[in-house]
Amino acid sequence: MKVNAQSVNFNADATLIQFVENRLNKLETFYNKVVSSDVYLKVENTSSKENKIVEIKLHIPKDKFMVKKQCKTFEEAVDSACNTLERKLIKRKEKMRVYA
Repeated sequence: MKVNAQSVNFNADATLIQFVENRLNKLETFYNKVVSSDVYLKVENTSSKENKIVEIKLHIPKDKFMVKKQCKTFEEAVDSACNTLERKLIKRKEKMRVYA
């Protein structure tokens, strides 16, 4: 799967990008027709500790899923977003089985 990662308001280091790519590649075990994904890593300028925002747009044939999570760390936000995407992909796969 092709992963496009963009960081907004900061420079992401290589370990964070590698973590995002590894975590997103695990989604292919749930739904093998994932085409690509766009990941936006943002830092919000607020005084709260939960100022890390991750938006993931997952492209699959004839559809796309969008998930946005805000947490204390990027790793936590990516993990939470991927868990949500796993549930969505499993639900999508079940629907495909019903119609097939």
